[in-house]
Amino acid sequence: MHVVATAGHVDHGKSTLVRALTGMEPDRLEEERRRGLTIELGYAWTTLPSGERLAFVDVPGHERFLATMLAGVGPAPAVMFVVAADEGWMPQSEEHLVALEALGVRHGLLVVTRADLADPAPAVRQARLRLAASGLGEAPALAVSGRTGQGLDELREALDRLVATLPAPDPGAPVRLWIDRAFSVRGSGTVVTGTLPAGTIATGDELALPGGPVRVRALECLKEQVTSATGVARVALNLRGRVVPERGQALVTPGAWTYTDLVDVRLSAAGAAGTAGAAGGGLPGARPVPDGPPVPADHDPRSRAARGPSPPDGRDLPRRLTAHLGSAAVVCEVRPLGGEIVRLRLAAPLPLHVGDVLLLRDPGRDRGEVRVLAGASVLDVRPPALRRRGAARDRAALLAAAVPDEAFLLGTHRLLRAGDLLAMGCAPAGAPVCGDWHADPAHWARLGERLAEEVRRHAAEHPLEPGLPLEAARHELGLPDRRLVAALVRSPLAVTDGRIMSGPAGLPAPVALAVRRLGAELSARPFLAPEAGRLAELGLGPRELAAAVRAGGLLRVADGIVLLPGADARAVELLARLPQPFTVSQARQALNTSRRVAVPLLEHLDRKGLTERMDEVHRRCRIPSPE
Repeated sequence: MHVVATAGHVDHGKSTLVRALTGMEPDRLEEERRRGLTIELGYAWTTLPSGERLAFVDVPGHERFLATMLAGVGPAPAVMFVVAADEGWMPQSEEHLVALEALGVRHGLLVVTRADLADPAPAVRQARLRLAASGLGEAPALAVSGRTGQGLDELREALDRLVATLPAPDPGAPVRLWIDRAFSVRGSGTVVTGTLPAGTIATGDELALPGGPVRVRALECLKEQVTSATGVARVALNLRGRVVPERGQALVTPGAWTYTDLVDVRLSAAGAAGTAGAAGGGLPGARPVPDGPPVPADHDPRSRAARGPSPPDGRDLPRRLTAHLGSAAVVCEVRPLGGEIVRLRLAAPLPLHVGDVLLLRDPGRDRGEVRVLAGASVLDVRPPALRRRGAARDRAALLAAAVPDEAFLLGTHRLLRAGDLLAMGCAPAGAPVCGDWHADPAHWARLGERLAEEVRRHAAEHPLEPGLPLEAARHELGLPDRRLVAALVRSPLAVTDGRIMSGPAGLPAPVALAVRRLGAELSARPFLAPEAGRLAELGLGPRELAAAVRAGGLLRVADGIVLLPGADARAVELLARLPQPFTVSQARQALNTSRRVAVPLLEHLDRKGLTERMDEVHRRCRIPSPE
């Protein structure tokens, strides 16, 4: 399926043309049919000569319903721009084209209607002159009459050629379906409709709304029940969930979009057009009209083109505008950063990707003025705070030539998870530095240098500690995950027991000397641990003992009880020679030590699984006796 939206001034025959092409009535409301004025979005569809199915989104042309028009055009990949032969280019023709330019619509047809009432050539000339410098400058032009059927067959063939040139959407893309209608059906519940631009929706899928998850109970495409639909398509979804959807909200793939109310954008000109004379052609076979009838100055596309702006300066925009995307219309505050770079604070979060194009509109402008002021291409959906003096100017300079891709996002945010990149609209291309973390290469290199400096500083300030704890390093480097610290470690640094060391563990000379003296005293009676006073005399206070234990120079049996490394294994060898089971008193005599040492030593051996208690009095060794 393909989807094309209409555009053009009020009462230029858009609905009549859709009705003639499809045989369906796009005006759904009784008021619309009574007044002959489209107020809400209309939908109709047909089968083209090639067999391709084409759905139309018919939009209102009156200036009061510009927001509704934008809701219909926003998700559509192509437009059928309608101008009446008997009126030519009109104010809403201009405003609709300005909106299409700002949205970046590049595929479409120029259709001059009411060819039975007036020579279409002057209207073609005017329209082509205005379209010349827009994205629709190459759009084919046709003259038709919805009332008599003149040119409709040629239009159907032109529509066939148009849809054949449209880029194929990605069926695996994340879903973002902007809701343009939401209503309740008795016996079915909540139903929403919208244009699916890409991705796939199937029955049973879970999608997200701002208020929570919903599940697709049933799915229709052009009034036909289907099990799945792939963009581009007009779809109606029957939803199950506790959230009540509204027009202007989007159904999205969970986790695949960034909900944000703060974005940095680059402005693009809306309504800037040149006056290329070569574009002022007519229809094949139509009577040439060199000059055509006089055109009022306010409607003359050449005068508007002459006033057409270059990309606007953010300082020229009102400080309060309405931002349009899909069917959403959200009030926003504008903060100029410099030149064409501005920051928008949205009144409500929207699901966005970098590269999305918002349309900025001033609804408070005088009647008859073009209210679409600029397009706004999203550069960053998670912009940093601007706290210091000159930060806005520096940010604008950084964004001025930025391409919103993975390299740019990592350069700005330095560290991002793969899921964050996907939600921002960039599938990770490079390899992660750790787990699912991706890093800006320059920032990652600087972090490695800083880590080495922190390890050296810590060693100088804390000589009795064997290394910098990973958590302390994470805090110093401002990293969100301790695994990132370990991934930064490079030789000669190493991670041991949760600490980063600059080489093999060692002890300061005074502590090493004290440990050697203690070893000499324990050589005769290896299990008679000295008391705290004697340890202090040797120079082994609490900090020195802790350093010696961490370095493996001493064995801590319990608080205040230290022996030489391997003393526990030697003790088991001696205890295994006793008749099994044995008592604490028998163990004390075999080890030639005091009860102060024997009890905590036996409990240490129990914890290591070398001995086990039989009852309140007896233990046994868990290794075979050597005898």
